[in-house]
Amino acid sequence: MSQQGLVRSVRLFRLFLREQADPGLFYTALARDALGQLAVYGDPAGKTVVDVGGGPGYFTKEFRAAGANCYLFELERDELLKGGDAPEGSVLADGYWLPVRDGSADICFSSNVLEHVADPVGLLGEMVRATRADGLIYLSFTNWYSPWGGHEMSPWHYLGARYAERRYRERHGREPKHHVGSTLYRLHIGATLRMARSLRGAEIIDVLPCYYPRWCRFVVWIPVLREVLTWNLLLVLRRTE
Repeated sequence: MSQQGLVRSVRLFRLFLREQADPGLFYTALARDALGQLAVYGDPAGKTVVDVGGGPGYFTKEFRAAGANCYLFELERDELLKGGDAPEGSVLADGYWLPVRDGSADICFSSNVLEHVADPVGLLGEMVRATRADGLIYLSFTNWYSPWGGHEMSPWHYLGARYAERRYRERHGREPKHHVGSTLYRLHIGATLRMARSLRGAEIIDVLPCYYPRWCRFVVWIPVLREVLTWNLLLVLRRTE
């Protein structure tokens, strides 16, 4: 199992290096991988899934292929239409105010969205609200001090957000896709874990580096070091009431 885990990590890393040039290839692979991770906690087939901020629907497509009833909620119209037509059943909606009843979802899912919102606790709280009792909340995000914390401006974010943005403009002759403080935020693992523990009605059932073998989970419990080594954090919570 350890060897398979390492092979998976290497494969994801190689695809990740092509994310800017071929996002479809990377995000399709990431969506399939996410379903494999979720299978540890239960089969999504027949479950109602809310995909929060799922862009053009890579994750929604894989959930539906696995037999789940998945509904996509995306704030940005341009992101939703990146693949052409919007996926059937998708809705333009803000993750802070999901247009679903309390406890509607068996699984509330969000991948690489939390670092792009100004109020992460607000998004987490809304995901908990939308999930039924004993349902799952799956959340992954890129932490700021990860090697890719500055996204397309990495690794220059280590020298400061303003420097990283300025260097990107000088090198590429255009604005970066993300701007720190408006579309990308400095999100840290320690603070996020404290935030998740403070949520009413939910408990943490798993924390691990999203792209690493599961035996690497010990990394997230080492203060300071985890902020650099984790790369991307996966949080799995359960609705308790």
